[in-house]
Amino acid sequence: MSDDEPGAEGPESGSAPRPSGPPRRQPLPEAAPEPAAGLRPEAEQPPAELTGRQRLVKGLWPPRVTRAQLTVALLLFVLGLGLAIQVRSTNDTGALRGARQDDLVRILDELDDRTERLEDEKQRLEEQRTELENSSDQAEEARRQTVEKERQLGILAGNVAATGPGITVTVQDPGGTVRADMLLDAVQELRAAGAEAIQVNDVRVVAGTYLSDGAGGVNVDGNKITRPYRFKVIGNPQDLEPALNIPGGVVQTLEKEQATVVVTREEKIVVDALRPAEQPDYARSSNE
Repeated sequence: MSDDEPGAEGPESGSAPRPSGPPRRQPLPEAAPEPAAGLRPEAEQPPAELTGRQRLVKGLWPPRVTRAQLTVALLLFVLGLGLAIQVRSTNDTGALRGARQDDLVRILDELDDRTERLEDEKQRLEEQRTELENSSDQAEEARRQTVEKERQLGILAGNVAATGPGITVTVQDPGGTVRADMLLDAVQELRAAGAEAIQVNDVRVVAGTYLSDGAGGVNVDGNKITRPYRFKVIGNPQDLEPALNIPGGVVQTLEKEQATVVVTREEKIVVDALRPAEQPDYARSSNE
């Protein structure tokens, strides 16, 4: 627009005078600097990459315990406990690993000597046990034999009753012609045939028994026995009966005196007449 065009403001309007000459260009606003190649604005940049230690710390803290981790921890604890026990149990043998050969040989010799002493002690104790068992058996056997011997002596002495097979002899003497010596012959024949216990009426016949004639009968050890005369004899019947019936024996002798003799075999004879046990005044057992 020229200065002569209408509407143009002149100097009178109070506006600032326009400079003469060609018009000055206004400077353009400065453009924002473009980012360098490969760079992005701050808002668009990705977060910085973490280091290995930072990732480890981030994975371990805060701790997150799962059931699998607890199971593994428990198994590791049990395994460690077992290893500790095994190591403790092998401490003694571990002490020998560093020992010298001479020390090991000495230890082995000591162990051999100790084993030998223990074997000797074991053998000695076994021998003592055997001796005790044998002595106990011997004592029991001696006691049994003593009891048996006492019973046998008691039967022979007439101190205990006796029972067993044998015979009974009944002598009927209505005329009173049987004398003491005839009955004594019968006792002797029975003893010779193996009689072990004899009883005449109510009197026990023993080794020291004697018979004598008395008024109205026979006396046995001073005890009068009346007719009929009954013998109870314990022994083998097959030996006792023939001993009385031999020709010229006791039965024939008594029958000649008009006596009647009956001999009967018995399966069980009881000889219960007893003689009091006499205690010696001076004699004592040699074992006392």
